[in-house]
Amino acid sequence: MAQFPFAHTIEMTYRLHKGVLEVATRIQNLSTDPMPVAIGYHPYFQLHDVPRDQWKVHLAARDHLVLSKKLIPTGERKPNEFADPLPLAGTLLDDVFSGLDANATFWVEGVRQRISVTYGKKYTVAVVYAPSGRPFICFEPMSAVTDAFNLAHAGLYKDLQSIAPGGEWRESFWIAPTGF
Repeated sequence: MAQFPFAHTIEMTYRLHKGVLEVATRIQNLSTDPMPVAIGYHPYFQLHDVPRDQWKVHLAARDHLVLSKKLIPTGERKPNEFADPLPLAGTLLDDVFSGLDANATFWVEGVRQRISVTYGKKYTVAVVYAPSGRPFICFEPMSAVTDAFNLAHAGLYKDLQSIAPGGEWRESFWIAPTGF
């Protein structure tokens, strides 16, 4: 409670239906004050039909956030100018995106295999991590940017979600592999 003074519960439900995994999250605010929400997931993915340098990626975001040297958003946004689809050959991604439409779908594909991650509307931020020379990519559904509480306190982040006292926050994201 000293670090996060809000009594709450978190319930996560995993559902597999017709080959699509839904990760549903429900947070209940049990405290008497509004509770800020900054939750995110870090699922890592691999394709096996071609090497990483032959993968292509779709980044379903309008905005690309400018990061500090410590990879924390500065509050500045610029248009997402990455190619669509983006070839991963020689590309390092450790980037934060916003401006997601409801049910924004990010994907990585090889020749036959594709993994799509669809974000529910309350996941307003996407971190995409694909280091050069490593055979994985991570599409991270996030309800807020990295260091959201401090950035909101400093007036640099206006989109921090909150839960009213006694209220709840619910959202899902979906992972759909094809061609495996």
